[in-house]
Amino acid sequence: MTDVIFGINLFMLGYFGFINASYLCLLIISYFSIKKYRRQTGHERWRQMIQSPLTPGVSVLAPAFDEAATIEQSVRSLLMLKYPKFEVVVVNDGSQDGTLATLKTAFMLQPVPLDLETRLPSEKVLGIYRSLEHPNLVVLDKYNGGKADALNAGINVSSYPLICSTDADSLIEGEALLKVVRPFMEKPETTVAVGGIVRVANGCEIASGQVTKVGLAGRYLPLIQTVEYLRAFLFGRAGWSALNSLLIISGAFGVFRKDVVVEVGGYRAGSVGEDVELVVRMHRHLLEAGRKYEMQFLPDPVCWTEVPESLAMLGRQRNRWQRGLIESLMLHRKMFFNPKFGTIGMIGVPYFFIFEMFAPVLEIAALVLAIASLALGYIDLAFFGLFMTITVLFGSVLTTGSVLLEEVSFRRHLKTTELLKMIAAGFAENLGYRQLNLWWRASGCLDYLRGKTAWGRMQRRGFGNSLDGQTQDSDRF
Repeated sequence: MTDVIFGINLFMLGYFGFINASYLCLLIISYFSIKKYRRQTGHERWRQMIQSPLTPGVSVLAPAFDEAATIEQSVRSLLMLKYPKFEVVVVNDGSQDGTLATLKTAFMLQPVPLDLETRLPSEKVLGIYRSLEHPNLVVLDKYNGGKADALNAGINVSSYPLICSTDADSLIEGEALLKVVRPFMEKPETTVAVGGIVRVANGCEIASGQVTKVGLAGRYLPLIQTVEYLRAFLFGRAGWSALNSLLIISGAFGVFRKDVVVEVGGYRAGSVGEDVELVVRMHRHLLEAGRKYEMQFLPDPVCWTEVPESLAMLGRQRNRWQRGLIESLMLHRKMFFNPKFGTIGMIGVPYFFIFEMFAPVLEIAALVLAIASLALGYIDLAFFGLFMTITVLFGSVLTTGSVLLEEVSFRRHLKTTELLKMIAAGFAENLGYRQLNLWWRASGCLDYLRGKTAWGRMQRRGFGNSLDGQTQDSDRF
């Protein structure tokens, strides 16, 4: 019995050791990838090129469900994008909090004839509006159908060959669209999707829909999420992008070739992870067709988003993210260890299956088992210390590496005190937050098995408002 329990503990140690070793490899790959990116974009030639009359037009799609607290600033931010030819398509997805009324008042909207080319199915459209002040602003009003359905409706009304998906509670930096479209200009035949980085707006100074000063939140939860987002994007997605195995392009900021999105059937209605599922389905479709293509993550184009400041809201979000990941992987499980799908099938999909889908449940079980084994004498203190070092401390080192990578590459936080605060947050993350996050993700696994598809209620306080200011709830199905 002792040997069996020790063997299980040893297996768990090896499992999490492999995960952390792979994270370290991704961090190293990301460093060289970002260094190469900085060399390529360290001059102004690409900006002049992308501002030419031949630059492809972009339709920026912003689904909105009960976003009255942030919608005006978000739309104004989108309208100020520095890009030669774009439109903003806001899709009011059956809001009940006055989102549409806010838009009508703020942007002088007037109804226009309902004339849609139905490329993709969606819930019934009730009306289309254009702004008297901003000719490139279109607002679509429709019955509620969820985010994926709203994006499909936005694609139907969009005018340009590239679509940019974003959230109505996010702020895209002025030059971010210029930067994220660059691969479409350099390789127009093969580039099908490009994602930018999403950063935490909590704690930043925001005026007129723009982040005027980068800062850190004073509250524990948004501060922890600041370093968490850096880790996820800078060595997670940058590393997978360099390996040509990028499975996730954030729904908050991604640009796609519209014809390819329509070709694969658009966003999957009813999905809780519509962004992940679309990207995986595009990989699958293009590989099955034998077509050469590229999907990239760029670390410089920034979209700022408001993150949850309460445990309840954050828990619902992470539960949904985990359900969305499982849903996408299970729908496309045919790709698992299938050489027909190249590096995606042999590396990307298997990695996410084995080390992202199951990791929350296994890590909780491993932690409970290790503590119980130590208490009952099946393992000694040295083994337990090694286990905690690999599963907890090494994660802090990787987070610190991500923070340093960001500072070396882009230097957004100019104060040394902010850098030190983020490093400290990377270590503090493992003292309670990491365990809670594991529980939320494990709950997501169980909810997936139960067939739960609800998005859950999310509360926003609005950019620039105090925590006790205007709030809103949203619930997508």
